[in-house]
Amino acid sequence: MTAPALDVPPKALYRITEAMRLLSLSRSVIYEQIRAGRLRTVRQGRTRLISAAAITAYVDLLEHEAEKGGTA
Repeated sequence: MTAPALDVPPKALYRITEAMRLLSLSRSVIYEQIRAGRLRTVRQGRTRLISAAAITAYVDLLEHEAEKGGTA
């Protein structure tokens, strides 16, 4: 069964602070997930951005892990 789409405004890229609000995670957890390779980012100059697709993929990953009964 496919998970429902996130209710996010039609935007391609989000700043870290926006992703924090969308995912209800702290800044440190966001960066921890980025370092672990679980949340993909891109860089535009010195700014780190998270694509809408990467946010959706991260939520899908969390749902998949929940179905399996734990985290990696």
